[in-house]
Amino acid sequence: AKEFYAIAAMGGGGGGDGGAAAEEEVEAAPEQSEFDLVLAGFDAKSKVKVIKEVRAMTGLGLKEAKETVEGAPKILKKGISKEEAEELKEKLEGLGATIEIS
Repeated sequence: AKEFYAIAAMGGGGGGDGGAAAEEEVEAAPEQSEFDLVLAGFDAKSKVKVIKEVRAMTGLGLKEAKETVEGAPKILKKGISKEEAEELKEKLEGLGATIEIS
């Protein structure tokens, strides 16, 4: 009769904490003063209204404004104040657009 021996492989000693203590960076970043207004999307029913507003606020021609809206996500305005960004966001969202400020 043959004898079988079970050899248990000992697990290696792990590699430290494996990043279990995820570091949270709580840096006091300087106050952001310039913001970008990003068109993330829009409601299909309000596409024409959104195009008209984008055209009015950017000074683009009709074709360019339409391409911008249809190509969402797109940056509509760069380097604007937080107040202006919030105002434009409110106006566009009222028309059915999805806006992000970055």
